[in-house]
Amino acid sequence: MSVHEVIRRLPDLSTVRRVSRALAVLDLILCEEPESRYYVFDARWSATEEAALMDNGSGDAYSIVFSPDGAFARGFAHESPMSPYANDGELWPGLLDGLPPHFHSARDEPAFRDEDGILNATVCFWRSTSDSAWTCGPVPSDASDGADTLFELLTDGPEAYLTFAEDYYETALDLDAIRHVYALMPLTEYVVTSLNPDRRLPDLKEDIAEIGYPRS
Repeated sequence: MSVHEVIRRLPDLSTVRRVSRALAVLDLILCEEPESRYYVFDARWSATEEAALMDNGSGDAYSIVFSPDGAFARGFAHESPMSPYANDGELWPGLLDGLPPHFHSARDEPAFRDEDGILNATVCFWRSTSDSAWTCGPVPSDASDGADTLFELLTDGPEAYLTFAEDYYETALDLDAIRHVYALMPLTEYVVTSLNPDRRLPDLKEDIAEIGYPRS
């Protein structure tokens, strides 16, 4: 499943932002070590932007920068034949064709580039606030860009996170508690301890504020 199928399945901007925030809070609760978390959300990325970040620790990553203009998403699957490192440092043809100028600052963000200034990207897509759908450049519809694996939890529901997290964190989880977080309902001590008996809500307040998750 290439980026073309992923953007057909992605929900609207507000839902992608909501789910991204929820994924970060779930990982925060389940994992005490920041460097071991898959999902992060920075509500203070800049004065006007928020960012959803994923890093699997094995070379695959994505970023979604949300701004008043919409959102720009970049994903990098390190084993993809579309990697710039498999193409003499060049991005795949068409990957960024048609990107609106108001997303150029997110495209050019140094945090998403290597020391030589190469954008770590095998897949890119975007959506302006006035758009009715997500858009990508004219890459092949059967492109092996890694989009399906990178963004699968944004196209599926809480059940998909349950499957992912039970495997990754090797623990049984409460689906109702996950649904509670997906809905961005204010966290309670019961929800937190249902997901991780070793975590306490007061200890998470600073991180929750950085994510921008609603408070009770």
